[in-house]
Amino acid sequence: MHDAVTGSRSAQWFAAEGRNGFIHRSWMNNQGFGPEVFDGRPVIGIANSWSELTPCNAHLREVAEAVKRGVWQAGGLPLEFPTMSLGETLMRPTTMLFRNLLAMEVEESIRANPLDGVVLLTGCDKTTPAHLMGAASVDLPTVMVTGGPMLSGKFQGRDIGSGTDVWRFSEEARAGRMTAADLAEAEICMSRSRGHCMTMGTASTMACLAEALGMQLPGSAAIPAVDSRRYALAQATGRRVVEMVREELRPSAILTRPAFENAIRVNAALGGSTNAVVHLLALARRVGVPLTLEDFDALGRDVPVLVDLMPSGRFLMEDFYYAGGLPVVMRELGELLHTDQITVSGATVGANVAGARRWNDEVIRTREAPFQAAGSGTVVLRGTLAPRGAVLKISAASPHLLSHRGRALVFDRVEDYAAVCEDPALPVEPGTILVVRNAGPRGYPGFPEVGNLPMPKVLLDAGIEDMVRISDARMSGTGYGTCVLHTAPEAAVGGPLALVRTGDWIELDVPSRRLDLLVDEAELELRRRAWQPPPVTARRGWAKLYVDHVLQADEGADLDFLVGGGGHAVPRHSH
Repeated sequence: MHDAVTGSRSAQWFAAEGRNGFIHRSWMNNQGFGPEVFDGRPVIGIANSWSELTPCNAHLREVAEAVKRGVWQAGGLPLEFPTMSLGETLMRPTTMLFRNLLAMEVEESIRANPLDGVVLLTGCDKTTPAHLMGAASVDLPTVMVTGGPMLSGKFQGRDIGSGTDVWRFSEEARAGRMTAADLAEAEICMSRSRGHCMTMGTASTMACLAEALGMQLPGSAAIPAVDSRRYALAQATGRRVVEMVREELRPSAILTRPAFENAIRVNAALGGSTNAVVHLLALARRVGVPLTLEDFDALGRDVPVLVDLMPSGRFLMEDFYYAGGLPVVMRELGELLHTDQITVSGATVGANVAGARRWNDEVIRTREAPFQAAGSGTVVLRGTLAPRGAVLKISAASPHLLSHRGRALVFDRVEDYAAVCEDPALPVEPGTILVVRNAGPRGYPGFPEVGNLPMPKVLLDAGIEDMVRISDARMSGTGYGTCVLHTAPEAAVGGPLALVRTGDWIELDVPSRRLDLLVDEAELELRRRAWQPPPVTARRGWAKLYVDHVLQADEGADLDFLVGGGGHAVPRHSH
């Protein structure tokens, strides 16, 4: 006999008397469950974002089986259910359009079903924050298991990284420095195992931040997808979530303001993705934690980049795991973190990382000899061009462009720029500032990863590999370059970005955290009066709901009616 959970949520289904209890138990019997599983044991939902259309998550069915073993071991009843899967590599127009939809689906699926606790199985970029947002809004005991990174790519005797080397090889091929045959060979050498991106892109960043927040078991984020320890970890998670149900340890006790501060500082130490900003802001608003754009700059200024990983450095996630993984980074950060924060392990951050050991001091550096100096992570810019903020990743930018004044070359749509970027007559110089707008949350719609715009070919041919690029879009976490992103308010709602004209002077001053359009206010007012919003193309279904309710980038780009949690009260039954 297994320990029953007194007054458990699932008992309101399975312990019910009369017709309702008959219905709930009887229909479950068609899967071969005997009556003994309805003895009051914790029912654990396994929310699985598996899909063959999401290559990063295509192995999660096997991960789910490992979780189930652990749940059974601990005396629970595991019940797996599917969720929408957001595949960054295939979905159009952008997976970010669907992050909030997935979060809604996860939230409502958990709330509507007889579950006492939840394990979230994710991997690809948006699946991780979406699952966290949805589960946090219900606030049942929850643990996340991310699917793990791919093994390092191997090409012509060297390691290559997903995303980062895609952008690099593409530019080299455009510049004539890489042959078509080599490009084709690299294509089949890059993604050589199951798992998500093995660079410190958004998938790896969000996996690490889920661990830093305390929502994954310690040491789990970096384990390669094909490593047997990934499955042992999943099994341990299954056991642990049953214990959490009995302890009533919920996300609301874990996802506190200090936990978010820890995550922001860890992101800075990792040289993590700028996308972490929008996802953490959205998650914080779901759980009622006050978090602002300024927190990312203020909390990251005194944190050096400790990890030498692509896109900012040389190594890949496989190397990071073998070097000791995230616990080493968190131990190294020491007093910069709130080490008394509770985590899903039941122990504090400090206890989780106390025994962490560094096995490679090239991959994971010390604070005394960091990979990059403090303040090299994501910074927040404000000014007349970004009154509500914009972000830039210093570690991925060119130092000589961090203080720069140049004339704007403006495009209303990313497609307009793509149509001319190969043109040898494009009126662009090394000092030009490339501006692409109407790619924000409402404008695209969906807030796509197009901010790391390809360099104009005329500059590539001249040996110029970077320029200042400004947009209201996002950038792939695997991308690099001097790219100003998330400019808010976005152009589609009339932000100053909508008023820029080709030839205007723009000044970027990263040390002063400024981004200014150097046009006098009288002229801007004339332009403002003449401005017309772009036509709204989303007229039905999810896209219309999204456009009508999406918040701006500085607010996390969630839907306005999803801010705040909904709780785990049992819905009314219909029988």
